[in-house]
Amino acid sequence: MSRVGKQQLAIPNGVSVTQSNGVITITGPKGTLSRAFRDEVKITIENNTVTFQPVNEKDMFSRALWGTYASHIKNMIKGVTEPYERKLILEGVGFKSEVKGKNLDLALGFSHPVSEPIPEGLTVTAEKNLITVTGIDKELVGQWTAYIRALKKPEPYKGKGFRYHDEVIRRKQGKKTA
Repeated sequence: MSRVGKQQLAIPNGVSVTQSNGVITITGPKGTLSRAFRDEVKITIENNTVTFQPVNEKDMFSRALWGTYASHIKNMIKGVTEPYERKLILEGVGFKSEVKGKNLDLALGFSHPVSEPIPEGLTVTAEKNLITVTGIDKELVGQWTAYIRALKKPEPYKGKGFRYHDEVIRRKQGKKTA
């Protein structure tokens, strides 16, 4: 039994949830999100609440999707009311970041500059060495932030590279002198 799936999700004021042909569309003050869901879980929208029930209780796959779908819709409702935000800190001498148009330009100590296009639906700001990524889609914000972080992961000796603002990098001691 899914503890997350059993809960009823309340739909806040100003948010509308519609369902047609397995596609759930959520519209709120910040934007609109749509997602296709499989029919293994029955999603019911009534009286400003969303409820979930697996079609086949004995099927392992249906039970696995039960809580997952509840979490997806909960994240979508939260996203259209208040956007998600992730922050990256770029540490290192000579490392720079700036937003130029629809690209994030980075100087990461390579022999060439790195320019990454910013996906639709995301807002990126770069001031000094703090990059802030905001958007209404939690998956897109997290996935793109992780992609940028993977360009230059923090190294354990001096901590150079991208790290999340709340991430703690475990440092190694390095060489000892005699």
